[in-house]
Amino acid sequence: MQECASCAALIHPPQPVCRYCRGHEIRVRAVSGFATLIGFTVSHRFTLPGLPSPYIVAQVALEEDPRVRLTTNAVGCDPEQLRLGMRMEVVFARAEDVWLPLFRPAPSQPVPAELPRDEIEPDQMWRHVRPMASPDKFEDKVAISGIGSSQIGRRLMADPLSLTVQACERAIADAGLTMDDIDGLSTYPGAGLAGPFGEGGVTALEGALGIRPTWYNGGPETFGPGGSVIAAMLAVAGGVARHVLCFRTLWEATYGELIKRGKVTPDGGRVGGAASWMRPFGATSAAHTLAQNAQRHFHRYGTTRETLGWIALNQRANAALNPTAIYRDPLTMDDYLHARMITTPFGLYDCDVPCDGAVAVIVSAVDAARDLAKPPILVEATGTQIIERLEWDQSTLAHEPQVLGQAAHLWSRTSLRPTDVDVAELYDGFTFNCLSWIEALGFCGIGEARDFLDGGKNIARDGLLPLNTHGGQLSHGRTHGMGLVHEAIVQLRGEGGARQVPGARVAVVSSGGLTPSGVILLRADTCSGTRRAAS
Repeated sequence: MQECASCAALIHPPQPVCRYCRGHEIRVRAVSGFATLIGFTVSHRFTLPGLPSPYIVAQVALEEDPRVRLTTNAVGCDPEQLRLGMRMEVVFARAEDVWLPLFRPAPSQPVPAELPRDEIEPDQMWRHVRPMASPDKFEDKVAISGIGSSQIGRRLMADPLSLTVQACERAIADAGLTMDDIDGLSTYPGAGLAGPFGEGGVTALEGALGIRPTWYNGGPETFGPGGSVIAAMLAVAGGVARHVLCFRTLWEATYGELIKRGKVTPDGGRVGGAASWMRPFGATSAAHTLAQNAQRHFHRYGTTRETLGWIALNQRANAALNPTAIYRDPLTMDDYLHARMITTPFGLYDCDVPCDGAVAVIVSAVDAARDLAKPPILVEATGTQIIERLEWDQSTLAHEPQVLGQAAHLWSRTSLRPTDVDVAELYDGFTFNCLSWIEALGFCGIGEARDFLDGGKNIARDGLLPLNTHGGQLSHGRTHGMGLVHEAIVQLRGEGGARQVPGARVAVVSSGGLTPSGVILLRADTCSGTRRAAS
């Protein structure tokens, strides 16, 4: 392993500098090969060459420095034998010109070790939030003026750019703007990401519509999938643009179908960065990481699969009232618990729905927004600060990484509190994402989600925290957080129809996690309502 010559810390993944003391003298140190098992998931859904399902993806913490964790495969054992905290020993397997460190239970098993603690405990994140750089909040200068969505469905077999254009045209019409009013474009992840998550970015849309923006933004390294909206807010607040059109398009379901038909070749490019330390062991999905975070939450706080099940059932109940949702059939706890396993403890209904669709949001200057077709939705605060480690398997243990820090940052920028929130649209790529956001945002204490959910009562539309009122990504469809922003605006406008939460005035919406995420607190504009009534 790499070792810092100045402070003797072990460093993984390899870096040219020590993250602890910032020293530059790095050397190599031989370690014992013994480690503590801190997580494992049995992968049923995924198969790789030479690694047929089921296989065990595991995480171990090195005995010499438990801050260092390796993603690996647990071998030489049955999954039923594995227990968190047990001692593991390394065995090496050759793969072409490299040797992969796999781990098996050590012959001698002492009393299971305590799991390592996070470098910053979840309830202490607030201590690391930077104070506001200025008393003038950029959020006060912007508003959401328009929203639009394309058709959303499974295997629409539509060109992704056509979906983008449809959503953008509807958002512009919703705001009462014209195409020529748009002077900014913002998207995530932009043209640089190939495959089902890339739709062509700003380049493709500008080429189709000829908007000629004074400002544009596109790329995956931003505040989660909703980062395009937060970036647009900064641009408008800075006076670079007046009306920024933000969009997110996915064509994942069609892309998968085209692969099956042999009409698209999947991107097989080389994997680099932190992912290269996980992929050789079959940890190819965010599910493999989050499943182990969920397992540790179960272990530490007594959470159960039923706890996650109440989130899935809530989303399905809300989707039943939403005609645009992909899955609207009733879902029972028995259905949830007996669905096919994806990667333990996640079953089919713990995972969001791959789909095709586009969502667009327009960010405008607040003074301009108040003169447009719909009442503006104001931005109370945003949370974006990175406090936790970014590498998935080196980060927060018992919550989804990149939710705790951003949530703490949000509440430092507003006098509102969690009790002021009327509706929550929280990222649910998996049920556990949602649970992590509920605790991170302070709707209950750390580790208290099981009791807070109260069998799903408190997150129902008539509960304490109406959650993912359109069905969420678990039932409405995976729109990478932009669908959640869209629904928050719908609720604050009072346009939710059968799923409307009465009197909704404040909404919180989050996007992402694992990668840098963002969270936004929105509120209805009472001044605008008074002005419109008077006119």
